[in-house]
Amino acid sequence: MAVFDTPREAFGALRPACVRLTRAQTAENVWRLAARLAAVSGPALQELQEYVLFPLRFALRAPGPRRERLVQSAVRCIASVLAATAVRRPELLRELLSELCACLGPGPGPGPGAPAPPAEDVKLAVTEALHTLLHSASGDVVLSLYQPSTLPLLGFAVSLLLGLAEQERAKQLKVSALKCLQVLVLQCDCPEHQPLGDDEAQQCGDLFASFLPGISISLSRVVTGDIKQGHKPTVSAIRLFYLVVGLVMADAQLARVPKSKEKLPEKQSRISELMVHRGPDWSKSTAEKLSLLLHKMVEFSSVHPHWKVRLELVELVHHLLRNCSHSLGDSFTHLLKALVGLVNDESSEVQSRCNEVLRGIAEQRIIAQSRALADVLSENLHSLATALPRLMSSQDDTGKVSTLSLLLGYLKLLGPKINVVLNSASHLHRLSKALMQVLELDVTDVKIVEDRRWGCEGALQPGVQKGRCQKKYFRFFTEEKVFQLLQQVCRVLGYYGNLYLLVDHFMGLYSESATYRKQAAMVLNELIAGAAGVGVDVLQEREVSPNVDDLKGSVTSILDEYTDQANWYLITSIDTEEVSHEQRAVHHTGLPARAGGVCSTVLLPSPEPHATTRTMNSNIWQMCIQLEGVGCFAAVLGKEFRLLLLTALYPVLEKAGDKTLLVSETALGTLADMCEACGYGSVQLLINDNSDYLVNGISLGLRQLAQQPRASRVLDTMLRHSDASLLPLVEDVIQDVLSTLDQCYNSQASTFLRVLHSVMAALVQWFGSSYSEEQQQQSTEYQSRTSSQGPRAVTAQGMERFFLDYVRQKQMAEGDVSDTGDEEADEVPHLGKPEPNNCDTEGEAPLPSHAQLAKDVLERCIHLLSDRSLRVRLKVLDVLELCVMVLHPHGNHLLPMAHRAWPALVTRLIGDDPLAVLRAFKVLCTLAQKCGDFLRQRFSRDVLPKLTSSLLSQAPASARAGPVYNHTLAFKLQLAVLQGLGSLCEKLDMGESDLNKVADACLIYLSAKQPRKLQEAAQSVFLHLMAVDPDRTWLLLTETCCPHGYEPPHVSLRPVKLGGMGRQRHELTDNVLLLLERLRQRESAAQESPP
Repeated sequence: MAVFDTPREAFGALRPACVRLTRAQTAENVWRLAARLAAVSGPALQELQEYVLFPLRFALRAPGPRRERLVQSAVRCIASVLAATAVRRPELLRELLSELCACLGPGPGPGPGAPAPPAEDVKLAVTEALHTLLHSASGDVVLSLYQPSTLPLLGFAVSLLLGLAEQERAKQLKVSALKCLQVLVLQCDCPEHQPLGDDEAQQCGDLFASFLPGISISLSRVVTGDIKQGHKPTVSAIRLFYLVVGLVMADAQLARVPKSKEKLPEKQSRISELMVHRGPDWSKSTAEKLSLLLHKMVEFSSVHPHWKVRLELVELVHHLLRNCSHSLGDSFTHLLKALVGLVNDESSEVQSRCNEVLRGIAEQRIIAQSRALADVLSENLHSLATALPRLMSSQDDTGKVSTLSLLLGYLKLLGPKINVVLNSASHLHRLSKALMQVLELDVTDVKIVEDRRWGCEGALQPGVQKGRCQKKYFRFFTEEKVFQLLQQVCRVLGYYGNLYLLVDHFMGLYSESATYRKQAAMVLNELIAGAAGVGVDVLQEREVSPNVDDLKGSVTSILDEYTDQANWYLITSIDTEEVSHEQRAVHHTGLPARAGGVCSTVLLPSPEPHATTRTMNSNIWQMCIQLEGVGCFAAVLGKEFRLLLLTALYPVLEKAGDKTLLVSETALGTLADMCEACGYGSVQLLINDNSDYLVNGISLGLRQLAQQPRASRVLDTMLRHSDASLLPLVEDVIQDVLSTLDQCYNSQASTFLRVLHSVMAALVQWFGSSYSEEQQQQSTEYQSRTSSQGPRAVTAQGMERFFLDYVRQKQMAEGDVSDTGDEEADEVPHLGKPEPNNCDTEGEAPLPSHAQLAKDVLERCIHLLSDRSLRVRLKVLDVLELCVMVLHPHGNHLLPMAHRAWPALVTRLIGDDPLAVLRAFKVLCTLAQKCGDFLRQRFSRDVLPKLTSSLLSQAPASARAGPVYNHTLAFKLQLAVLQGLGSLCEKLDMGESDLNKVADACLIYLSAKQPRKLQEAAQSVFLHLMAVDPDRTWLLLTETCCPHGYEPPHVSLRPVKLGGMGRQRHELTDNVLLLLERLRQRESAAQESPP
């Protein structure tokens, strides 16, 4: 189709269609005109705009009943003309606006009766045409519409569009009406429209003030309407609401409104009655009413399921806060609550925009410069702090996160204004008590108290990982996110608040009651971290940062309170020794828990309190929180914390040696934090660099054990985390311990033995690396010697060596040795590789310091083996075993000491409490491994008969016992003896009669009736017997059960008859067959290996 570019050509093409439509107003004629319009160019149509619009406008005003198809087609054709042209006459704009709006109203129906409303299609077409009309008008023409004289027309259009948005159900029509209304109030966000100037905006604000009540109420109804309408109408209504309110209630405009209403000419006197004067009274009244609407909208929109609605709510708060912070001050209680509450929205878009808006508010210092907004936030904060304990106990985890996010957001928005709140005693009291109640720990878990640290766990690690906070369990919440928010709340307080005021207040709560002590310590730790800017997320920088001296002063005061003996030495276990120690320390309140901090006055002891599990659990958590605080303080001060090491290091090392696992682990983490802060590469370097101060404190503590019973813990921790370079420093201390032990072993033996155990364990670690290698080499040589097969040539020299060794070993077994003497010393067989300094023709070389120390300790252990206290005897046996390990390379000294210790050890083995027997048997196994043949005859004569008879007597009881028997002490003793007896026979190279006794005693434990672990232990005994005498072991087993017969190799030989042949299956069969198969596999492997 040809395009008509000139007005003449276009007129010729359009005239017939326009005439036809003027004569007959039908939808078909409108379509014909629309088809012709498609062939006309824009410039040509601009010249003929009013000519073409005339028949279309006439069709809209056609008399008679409204024809929906005609109106709809005519409106769409008008919209197409307006989209291609521009309205250049104000009168045309007003006329078209009036005529199109008339199409939205009810028209005459097809019959008599009420007027019929237009169809939805017609309404949609009209709203789209209105939208196009307002966009087609140029700037000056549009502004001519916004005069007092056109107020009735504007009101008519606004009311119609609001009715469509509020009452229609069609989503597309509601959205179209709202977008058209947005253009009508000059708030269109399309790039074609230039923003209004100040004067123009002031004029439009005066006009729209008349419509504000209707617009705001209708839009609030749309926002809070049925959720089934979808999110698009809600989003459009929220946007239009804040754009109109932001225009009419803008602070800048209200400040320019004259005090009295301007008088209009007499012609416009009726119009002047419709105009609203935006004076102070009107703005105050309107703000109060808008506050109600905003509260309703915020409550609905903040929980809307669609994220775009919540995002638009953020924009509403931002726009109103930026433009109406003074006029709508009362509304920001709800608006700021909504904005802060959306910080943790599930939608990342809402989160990021919300954070961006909050950061913009902080950077522009809107809150700081507005006293009204600061007061609103302060009141919100006070109300929330008051309700916080109730909310935290009644809400679910999601609600708790929202509540705490709100609290944190208020604090962040206040920023430097926090001090105004904190200076109010009421606000500070409410906030602190709320934190105390919310942070209450759950102290009902028994496992916290039960978990203990045993032995030398974690000994001599080259480096300890950086400390981390122990996972805590709170009474009112379980979600980790809740605790993280509480941490941020405390850190923001420390970042912006007056540090001295906060520390003083929470220190008062710490001292006020044991109920608040743990929570106050947690808050104090986070306050210091926040003051230093560690791990704190804020919206704006603070005005003045605290210097290092301020931080150090606060840290020092908190550290002194933490390490006060009343707060540091708490009962954490039911161990009678530890309880008595901690209770003694509690009496000396006000004294520091540091090296040399000993009480000089003797106070009367208070009655011993009953330590419940709940109390001990609470004390454990208090210790952990205080230790975490020390680590936090170190991280905050960095290298400056070196000046506080004299105060903090000794107490922390005490707790690192605590038997409560949680306390010990936390203390080790604190040591790691101190190392990192002070520039030490490891805990070992930290200890070594401060060892002189620490050793001095330990020495003072060990001399005054009544006041400082925990000095042994410090020494234990130092030894576990240092190396052999520490030995010369602590050697004098250990000698003092030995001397004191000689003088008062009755009262303090248990404590001193704990010290000696730590020392010996460290010596085994430092100087015992060669022992295991040596033992492994001996084992390898022994296995190769026993497994080698094939005939060997026997020489005279070999026979002579055999008998000389036999005589020497027999003398040793009979105890024919002395403590000193070169001649007897020469007869002691070498244990492993001989040391060049062990024996000399001129005399013995002096022992190394660590070996001499072990020998001195061993002498004391021999005397204490017969102590009346079972606890002491058990500790002595542990120390004795470690001493044997240290003295192992020095056989000339070990064997005489073993000779002296043997009678007391035998007494422990055959006539003591089962716990002591169990521990003594372990020592016996270690002695056999280190001393070898020296113990053969003694063991055979003094111990073996008792062990075998005990095994035989206990076998019937264990065979008929149930599964509970596995947890009894008798079972553990049986198991330990069976597990160690085989290796004893092998190491001591027992004789034939002794091996028979062992085999007879253990055979019954191969019964299927015995507990499974005892069967496995008995199998291990026979496996060791196979290594000593495989032939005799085979014969014993086949006498019990022989799986098959043996044919003689020649007829002249008698047939082989074994006791186990032909027997039916019995309770021993399975285990005997298993052992015989193992023996066969061992012999096959030996035959296949090269000689």
